[in-house]
Amino acid sequence: MEAQMTFLTTIKSIATRSRATLLQDAAGAAALVVMLVVSLHLPAFV
Repeated sequence: MEAQMTFLTTIKSIATRSRATLLQDAAGAAALVVMLVVSLHLPAFV
Protein backbone atom coordinates (compact mmCIF):
# COMPACT_ATOMS: atom_id res chain seq x y z
CA MET A 1 0.00 0.00 0.00
CA GLU A 2 2.93 2.30 0.72
CA ALA A 3 4.24 1.99 -2.83
CA GLN A 4 0.86 2.93 -4.27
CA MET A 5 0.68 6.08 -2.17
CA THR A 6 4.19 7.04 -3.25
CA PHE A 7 3.24 6.46 -6.89
CA LEU A 8 0.10 8.60 -6.60
CA THR A 9 2.02 11.31 -4.77
CA THR A 10 4.65 11.32 -7.51
CA ILE A 11 2.03 11.58 -10.26
CA LYS A 12 0.29 14.41 -8.43
CA SER A 13 3.53 16.37 -7.97
CA ILE A 14 4.46 15.90 -11.64
CA ALA A 15 1.03 17.16 -12.74
CA THR A 16 1.33 20.16 -10.41
CA ARG A 17 4.80 21.10 -11.66
CA SER A 18 3.92 20.76 -15.35
CA ARG A 19 0.51 22.44 -15.21
CA ALA A 20 1.68 25.20 -17.60
CA THR A 21 2.49 22.79 -20.43
CA LEU A 22 -0.10 20.11 -19.72
CA LEU A 23 -2.61 21.53 -22.22
CA GLN A 24 0.06 21.82 -24.92
CA ASP A 25 1.16 18.24 -24.31
CA ALA A 26 -2.44 17.01 -24.52
CA ALA A 27 -2.96 18.91 -27.79
CA GLY A 28 0.24 17.40 -29.19
CA ALA A 29 -0.83 13.89 -28.20
CA ALA A 30 -4.25 14.43 -29.79
CA ALA A 31 -2.60 15.65 -33.00
CA LEU A 32 -0.42 12.53 -33.11
CA VAL A 33 -3.48 10.30 -32.68
CA VAL A 34 -5.30 12.13 -35.48
CA MET A 35 -2.30 11.79 -37.80
CA LEU A 36 -2.06 8.07 -36.99
CA VAL A 37 -5.74 7.45 -37.70
CA VAL A 38 -5.62 9.44 -40.94
CA SER A 39 -2.49 7.66 -42.13
CA LEU A 40 -4.02 4.25 -41.39
CA HIS A 41 -7.10 5.17 -43.43
CA LEU A 42 -5.17 6.62 -46.42
CA PRO A 43 -5.04 3.33 -48.37
CA ALA A 44 -8.85 3.23 -48.31
CA PHE A 45 -9.03 6.60 -50.09
CA VAL A 46 -6.73 5.65 -52.96
